[in-house]
Amino acid sequence: MLTIIAVVVVFGGLIFFHELGHFAVARALGMGVSTFSLGFGPKILKKRRGKTEYALSLIPLGGYVALVGETDEADIPEGFTKEESFALRPAWQRLLVVLAGPAANMLLAVILCIMLAMGWGVSTMLANVGEVSPDSPAARAGILKGDTVVSINGEAIDSWSQMSDRITSSGGSPLLMEIERRDDRGGISVLEFTVEPERSERKTIFGETETAWLIGVRSSGAYVTRELGMAGSIRAGWNQCMDMISLTWQGFVKLVQRVVPADQVGGPIMIAQVISEQASADLAGLLGLAALISVNLGILNLLPVPVLDGGTAVFCLWEMIFRRPLNQKVQAYSLRVGVALLVCLMLFATFNDVMRLLRG
Repeated sequence: MLTIIAVVVVFGGLIFFHELGHFAVARALGMGVSTFSLGFGPKILKKRRGKTEYALSLIPLGGYVALVGETDEADIPEGFTKEESFALRPAWQRLLVVLAGPAANMLLAVILCIMLAMGWGVSTMLANVGEVSPDSPAARAGILKGDTVVSINGEAIDSWSQMSDRITSSGGSPLLMEIERRDDRGGISVLEFTVEPERSERKTIFGETETAWLIGVRSSGAYVTRELGMAGSIRAGWNQCMDMISLTWQGFVKLVQRVVPADQVGGPIMIAQVISEQASADLAGLLGLAALISVNLGILNLLPVPVLDGGTAVFCLWEMIFRRPLNQKVQAYSLRVGVALLVCLMLFATFNDVMRLLRG
């Protein structure tokens, strides 16, 4: 029951928020909306307010917005006018409505990340050495397992990522590293070492091999959680969301480049499994996962594939640039191709999910 509730609230809520973005911008521009439904399928409850029918439908996984004239400019429901038709509006207005859905997903991700920072603080991996590679620059300089890097060339270091960035951007120049070292009795001594980074190979998060300036140390995995005020939470939440967007986009690119194996693509079953695991663990993990899925949903919809928001955005941009709509037959055929691609992707992702379950 907990899994079902979590999947409905998270997955359904994210799609609903996406549609809410379309709805809000369409109404702000004076476009007509005949139906705004929470869920799909047969309507359980419905209420008309103004010209729009608001409904609660049987299948609670998402929702939809029916814009006047969205599929056929001649289709004007009773009570609406041609001026409210989506299809008859300027291309730039249609573009804003189309992009509002993915933008809403990004906004929701930012809000969730800020909530996480405010409620649970920010976890930072400390610049604590867990392993020193033999015959590495760090080993030759005298750095040991358990040491903590305090500063590099006089610049205070308070996290592993900050230390790593400082080393990789050194260009191989010698670094004066201030180290805190604990002895067997718990005493702390402060030492200084000069370390010269070397060009070495390492694996990226996508499994690629890259060369970078390194000193041959690995993190101990120790971290600290820091509480933040309002301003700090907003800044941290924003930065975390931007990192999510960057990594997600890189993941899509690496998938196209075949760096990330195609069998890593997951579908609804995998999403439900991950949501279930996080729901059983803690609320913070569930909120973080919801933010990540929201970013993925936003970026996926921005891909220039007909039937997705990105494909419609391309049609609008074409019209804005060339001052005329794309040929209707071309649009119709491209939409069919887009639907076919989307169905194939869903089938492929579901196949991966099933094979993953069988192997597990």
